[in-house]
Amino acid sequence: MWLRSLREQAGLSQRLFADALGLEYYTFISQLEAGRGRVPPERYADWARVLEVDVKEFTATCLKY
Repeated sequence: MWLRSLREQAGLSQRLFADALGLEYYTFISQLEAGRGRVPPERYADWARVLEVDVKEFTATCLKY
C-alpha cells in the first residue's frame, strides 16, 4: 500500500513507473504493491528518484518490510 501511494502521488501508472525504472514488465510493480517481493536494494536510489522522495527515507521504509 505504501509503495502504491508513493507511485500515485508521483502521478505515475504502473506502466509509466516501470518504464521510468527501465523494467521490462510493469507487472513487477503490481507484485510489489501486493506485497509479493521486494524492491532490489541496489535500486533503492533509482526508485526514490523516480518517485521524487528522499533516498534515506525510502531506504529506511523498504528495510522495514
